Amino acid sequence: MQNPFRFSITANAPRPVTEWRELGRRIEDLGYSTLSVSDHLDAEMAPFVALTVIAEVTRELRLATLVLGNDFRHPVFLAKEAATLDLLSEGRLELGIGAGWKSSDYHHSGISFDSPSIRIARLAEAITVLKGCFAEGPFSFDGEFYTIKDLDGQPSCLQDPHPPLILGGGGKKMLTLAAQQGDIVGVNASMAAGIIDQRAGASATVDATDLKLSWIRQAAGDRFSDLELQTRVHMSAITNDPMGIAELMAPALGLSAEEALASPHVLVGSVGECVETLLAWRERWGITYIGINEDSLVDFAPVVEALAGV
Repeated sequence: MQNPFRFSITANAPRPVTEWRELGRRIEDLGYSTLSVSDHLDAEMAPFVALTVIAEVTRELRLATLVLGNDFRHPVFLAKEAATLDLLSEGRLELGIGAGWKSSDYHHSGISFDSPSIRIARLAEAITVLKGCFAEGPFSFDGEFYTIKDLDGQPSCLQDPHPPLILGGGGKKMLTLAAQQGDIVGVNASMAAGIIDQRAGASATVDATDLKLSWIRQAAGDRFSDLELQTRVHMSAITNDPMGIAELMAPALGLSAEEALASPHVLVGSVGECVETLLAWRERWGITYIGINEDSLVDFAPVVEALAGV
């Protein structure tokens, strides 16, 4: 059975609180499922604070961290923050967490930018700790990176057993972990370069996505049907000239215009064409959770209206 479509808006830019509240209300009113906030040392706002403000002025809009850098917070303190927001939002948190990828975050903070294998191994332990904190009663854990002694994580989450975990990536190790431990799996381009540039393109093609889904299916096993598959759309536009838009923008991703238009990280065309593209993504890959940039909020509302919940 296929999952229904839902859509999120990623919004990061700082703004006065009245404008931020109004944005949250507008996202909800236009039928989007979720507002997501990222976690970097750029100009964007801090995710938990920003999402808490939105929780106060919306009714059903879900609140996602997309995604928290695991190296920036100890998991027992992250668990407390997450459980608190889940409680105060009446069970609307989606907890996205990743191994960290943006090299500038590490450079500016002085945090060691370890190899991907070490960062992913540390994330795997952090997920175990998070789930231990979210479970009932005290737990202990003795790992390579974390040691927990008789901790009873409080407060309790409203969602049972915990907020959905969003884990994603563009490589086999990270997608294997996501498939085994996540609830929502983000099918991403590879960020191995530490920045988003033309080197990401090779991992954003149709063939690369086919390969990623094979990794996810193999790692998930019997739980694959329980997963929700998500993609982050980096290039989005409602237009009657999709090829012209693609020719202008695709080189930044290291793709040809044709490759870009076929990628699950590009959604360009008329409303009807975008609807058909999303239906094709679901048929081929099972991707149903679509992340759109804030600047496309209004233009893509008719697509959301046509497909949300379908």
